[in-house]
Amino acid sequence: MLKFLRNYVRAISAVNRAVGIFAMYLLALLLGVLAYSIVSNNLFNRPGIWVMEMAQFTMAAYYLLGAGYSLQEGAHVRMDFLYERWTPKRRALMDCFTVFFVIFYLVIMIKGGVQSSWYAIEYGQRNHTVWAPYMAPIKIIMTLGMALMLLQAVAELIKDVFTVSGHSLTEPPPDAANDAPSDVFFQSIIVATEQPASSSPQTTLSAADVSISSSRDLT
Repeated sequence: MLKFLRNYVRAISAVNRAVGIFAMYLLALLLGVLAYSIVSNNLFNRPGIWVMEMAQFTMAAYYLLGAGYSLQEGAHVRMDFLYERWTPKRRALMDCFTVFFVIFYLVIMIKGGVQSSWYAIEYGQRNHTVWAPYMAPIKIIMTLGMALMLLQAVAELIKDVFTVSGHSLTEPPPDAANDAPSDVFFQSIIVATEQPASSSPQTTLSAADVSISSSRDLT
């Protein structure tokens, strides 16, 4: 069970990290869209009918796809007047309590997101604007971002439980030494190779004593 929890936390953290790094580059896309709008509107007098909605969709994808990674890094805004003064174990204990509010909120949001996404797919929902883009892609992306954040919230809960109990997710199992006989083999080789090196100073010292004693006999 502990191995499963460790693997779950590692896998979800790795996925959210990769998705979060990808989401960072969406800001460059957003800046490109806005820059195109400025140039086309002011220099060519040809405003794009898709610019505003594309910027909104990109921003929504940015902050929702990066939400799980932000939770992993503790980058969400919090009231840290007392929180920062607490010990790590006390912080973890408080997080074990407050994370259930996050999980409850995300479950409700994901349920609504799935229903709204399915509706948009089934009926080909479009936005009521001049550009009239399909709404299904952005709704699916937003729901995916909330689902990744929910999985990361569960991973954070597991880490906090380990912290409160005084254990670490990265520590090896107690019987790890018995499962690695090759380590004992290599340690025996190291001891055997170091033995002559440790005895050589004694041999040199004994030869020096003999030479000194011989010189005294000659005198």
